[in-house]
Amino acid sequence: MAVDGQLDLPRCGARPRELICGARGPIGCASSTHQLGGDCVLPIPHSNNGQHEAPLAQGAAPATAWVPVFSGSWAMCHEFGLVLEAKGLPYELTGKDAGCALTTPPSQALLAREQLQRYAAERERDAAERAARRAAPNGAALFGGAGAGAIGYVVLLLGVAYCAGINLFGVDWLAAGAIDAHHGAVREWWRALTALTLHLDPEHLYGNLLFGVGAGVLCSRLFGPGIAWLSILAAGALGNYLELWIAPAGYLAAGASTAVFAALGMLCGYSWRLRLPSRERSIYRATPLLAGVALLVFLGAGKPHVDVLGHVLGFICGVVFGRIYGWAGMPRSRRRRDQLIAASAAILLVSAAWALALHRALN
Repeated sequence: MAVDGQLDLPRCGARPRELICGARGPIGCASSTHQLGGDCVLPIPHSNNGQHEAPLAQGAAPATAWVPVFSGSWAMCHEFGLVLEAKGLPYELTGKDAGCALTTPPSQALLAREQLQRYAAERERDAAERAARRAAPNGAALFGGAGAGAIGYVVLLLGVAYCAGINLFGVDWLAAGAIDAHHGAVREWWRALTALTLHLDPEHLYGNLLFGVGAGVLCSRLFGPGIAWLSILAAGALGNYLELWIAPAGYLAAGASTAVFAALGMLCGYSWRLRLPSRERSIYRATPLLAGVALLVFLGAGKPHVDVLGHVLGFICGVVFGRIYGWAGMPRSRRRRDQLIAASAAILLVSAAWALALHRALN
């Protein structure tokens, strides 16, 4: 539960002011308070002649009574009590339900309040960071039009599948456009693009349609449909081209899954980059990347005839794109014209690649 409001922390040489989270007032003492939202109270003791006096519960013995330093719900008292326990400070938890309180020996009261103040301030900053991460990245509203890009993706894959199925123009489309790591294959750069649109069987096609639409829609909401799909195409094609370079001779591969994992990598890399400035531990900041790797292992490997190399390369290229976009503060423009230009560029790239592949097959 986050602590709302601003902390009035003590300054050097000034009387300490304690945190109050809620409106119940101080515990059994006549002390001034500072109001914040929440469900806990730390009293602000008065002092006489510059000496701090610990507030005492009504009727308590002035010399031996433990000093209340915090009150609130049982859960809050238990949480803040762990702070005192971690610092080796003695305390007692008294009361129950909403009337719980933490008390400490008078000699430890000031130190206990300071530690609780620091924890409350850190807790409040963490809550603000979590709220910021739940908002749209960089404070920008999400893009619309994600459905249009997804429809274009589906139409493209189904159209190429139909053409390949009937051997349009009398060409074996799979042989003309698949990743084929033969001698000199790196000069046939268009295969890096055409292979993203080909599939070996209906199950392969339907799986990439399903996961590709999901990943593409998420990217489209972040970057806009035109820029998102152009970036997915570029990252997937880069992964395929690297595969042409490093795959052994005779290696054949096809499918949009390289682009699908590139989209997943973009989401992970972008989220990872945005979390880097946070005060969380490194392992927590890398959570998006670790989640993406887990999905890559679960969905992109383990089955026979799976292009694991293409999946890994596509994911890596996507992570690089995502990190660059996060570093550059993308999206930098929300103009519709920019999205249309990017979408047109993606269509032209795929069209040009297939024109070259078919021309090479026919001649």
